[in-house]
Amino acid sequence: MGMVIDKASWADAMAGFSNWRGELEGGAHGAGISLIFVHTEKVGDGPRLHKHPYTETFIIRNGRARFTVGDETMDASAGQIIVCPANVPHKFENLGPGLLEQIDIHEAGKFETVWLE
Repeated sequence: MGMVIDKASWADAMAGFSNWRGELEGGAHGAGISLIFVHTEKVGDGPRLHKHPYTETFIIRNGRARFTVGDETMDASAGQIIVCPANVPHKFENLGPGLLEQIDIHEAGKFETVWLE
């Protein structure tokens, strides 16, 4: 059977959740994915180089970001999707100006991250 997870029921589990910003490990809700909601206006903001043992998909909802995926650097903007294969080092940063909003989909019910820098 399907399930609806209301914001009120999962917001407590999200670190610093506001304005669709924070994280959700889906395994706790029976889902095989985890989500990160990115919401930042700070130019240059983004995670350091890292990798995961699963694919990560980035949906850019608003703004512009520069992604490093392996040896490639690519700029993406609202309406575009970036896919990073499992075990490939990656990072991104807000190019600005203004707000970057994206949803990062991790193909695992729990986050597993190896920080490389």
